[in-house]
Amino acid sequence: PKKGMDAAMERAKRKAEIRANIQSLIDRLMKEWVPLKCQSLFKEDELIELAYRVREIFMMEKPMLELKAPIKVVGDQHGQFEDMRAMFHIHGEPKSDNRYLFLGDYVDRGPFGLEVITLLFCHKILYPDSVYLLRGNHESRPVNMTYGFYKECKLRFSKALFEAYNYAFYCMPFCAKVGASILCMHGGISEDLTNFAQLKRIERPCDIPDLGICADLTWGDPDTKVDKYEESPRGASRVFGYSALQEFCSKLQIGLIIRAHQVATEGYHIFEKPGMDVKLISIFSAPRYCGTYQNYAGVVSISRDDKVSFHVHRP
Repeated sequence: PKKGMDAAMERAKRKAEIRANIQSLIDRLMKEWVPLKCQSLFKEDELIELAYRVREIFMMEKPMLELKAPIKVVGDQHGQFEDMRAMFHIHGEPKSDNRYLFLGDYVDRGPFGLEVITLLFCHKILYPDSVYLLRGNHESRPVNMTYGFYKECKLRFSKALFEAYNYAFYCMPFCAKVGASILCMHGGISEDLTNFAQLKRIERPCDIPDLGICADLTWGDPDTKVDKYEESPRGASRVFGYSALQEFCSKLQIGLIIRAHQVATEGYHIFEKPGMDVKLISIFSAPRYCGTYQNYAGVVSISRDDKVSFHVHRP
């Protein structure tokens, strides 16, 4: 019995150490971080360890999360770390009574993708039931190799960190059902998805192909000029129109879709057709995107009774 007690005490001690280390990372990011100090606050080995720990949590989750409201839903961040910190100051940091669902695209484009995703990984490990991270199209090696994240990792640390973070990305869930009938993803709907059981068969870690369910959930876009489905100008997935959306929602008994992936000037955009019910909302949470757009940042709150409200800010 004494041996068993010693082992249990050792495990508890180790667990407390890990939590303390992760809280220290959060404190550095939220309290000490400034652009000029960004390089001196972290060691590569602690970030690689973080990526391995969060990957294990992603693998314990299903490809489609089933979540209860209330929860806040956040769109693209794209390396705009100062804006994400401002968002947490406005809406509160993740805690057991302040839950968040992020819809992907944490890295690339902006200068501090490492900080954005590191802070979210930390919160995911400390509060696994209060922070949920979906995969966007930029959480894919061929994309983030090209649009900034690879360069950021290589310049600041090494290729090893880039690979460790991507391996975590490849284990992320693809979508989340909130409450009875709200479906959230980064991209769009899929003609190939006819029942939710198909999502359980997605084997992770996985890459994102150009076509199929995983491509549609991360790359798809609504288009007012299209009725059903058509080829996408992005070169992956397809665009879809209102008829396709109605059919999809009816087939899967979905009342509303919340997605990200496209800049929304007001922070959110409602995809609607005169005389028809609203079935889809796009949100985008990186204000003044890339320093060239004049967009606001949007966050959606889903209340306990599945009612949706918008919070728009421009830090």
